[in-house]
Amino acid sequence: MGKVLVVEDDLTQQQIIYKILKRTGLKVIFAGNGVEALELAQTYRPDLVILDIVMPRMNGYEVCRRLKSQSRTQKPAVLIYSNKTEKCDFYWGSKQGADAYISKFCHPQELINLVKNLLPGEISTSEI
Repeated sequence: MGKVLVVEDDLTQQQIIYKILKRTGLKVIFAGNGVEALELAQTYRPDLVILDIVMPRMNGYEVCRRLKSQSRTQKPAVLIYSNKTEKCDFYWGSKQGADAYISKFCHPQELINLVKNLLPGEISTSEI
C-alpha cells in the first residue's frame, strides 16, 4: 500500500482531501505545517507528498525545495494542491521541484487522476 503525506493547515481541507483519497487504498498521513511535514517525511518516507503553499512555519515552496534536495526524502513525488492559481504560482512550483501542480478548485476526479499518474500501480481504479 502506498503512502501519501498531505500537508495542509486547514482542517476542512484535510477532511476534503481525505474523503477524496480514501477510495484509492493509499495510507494517508497529515501534517499541519511545513516543519511537521519535513519531520513526517523523514519518519514515514511517503510515496507522494501533497502540499498546500500557504501554511504556518514554512510555506509549501520551501518544503518542496527541501524535500527534493535531501537524499533521504528525494524519492517522493510532490504535488502542490493550492488555491493559488496564477501562472507564476505554477511556474514557481515547478522551479522548486514539484512534479505536478493542481488547483483546489478542481473536480475530485482530477485529483485522483493526477495521483494515479504520479503513483502508477499504487492505487485502486475506482471512480468518484
